[in-house]
Amino acid sequence: MNNSFEQNLEAAVRAHADLSDGSHDMSHMRRVKRIALQIAKAEGQGDTDVLIASAYLHDLVSLPKSDPNRSKASAMSAKAARPIMAGLGMAEWSIANACHAIEAHSFSAGVPAKTIEAEILQDADRFDALGAIGIARVFYNSGTMKRSLFDGNDPFAQARELDDTNFALDHFEVKLFKLPAMMQTVSGRTLAEKRVAFMRQFIDQIRSELLPVSGYGG
Repeated sequence: MNNSFEQNLEAAVRAHADLSDGSHDMSHMRRVKRIALQIAKAEGQGDTDVLIASAYLHDLVSLPKSDPNRSKASAMSAKAARPIMAGLGMAEWSIANACHAIEAHSFSAGVPAKTIEAEILQDADRFDALGAIGIARVFYNSGTMKRSLFDGNDPFAQARELDDTNFALDHFEVKLFKLPAMMQTVSGRTLAEKRVAFMRQFIDQIRSELLPVSGYGG
């Protein structure tokens, strides 16, 4: 399909999705699409139209991380995406493939990825949670949920349990640093490891700024 396909997808997203969340806005969807196509090219697999459609529509229904129905958001997005894709003339098998990819992309949903497109979309979405953009998203989301930047008495959880429901800094160890090992594709894992390496440098910089003040680290 041509550029009008993407333009129509963007128009549909603007019409049906709440784009007020800065970590799940149109920019996020475009980044996920770009990363998905990059991984597909490196892997030599994946239907381009399915990847483009699922990347744009994967967060059609985006619920706050604190919402009790958060784990259902991807299934809700897949359901809402189906008529949009049908209206754009996608074949039924492509729609079904994209819907599965959308439903399986979510970390909280726990749906196994059964197709290469689902694996690639899952990797691309998780990849966008890493690197400099990932760092920005962590603190943006923590701010919207009114979480502290870190525990001022023990910022690196040396004498307490990690708790990313209260401290943004804890989220790096609780989830983000584990993402490379969870990637489905070789290309996704390689890219993720590079971004995590940068994030560890960021944490080291925070450590160098905090420890002389807090006294932690010996």
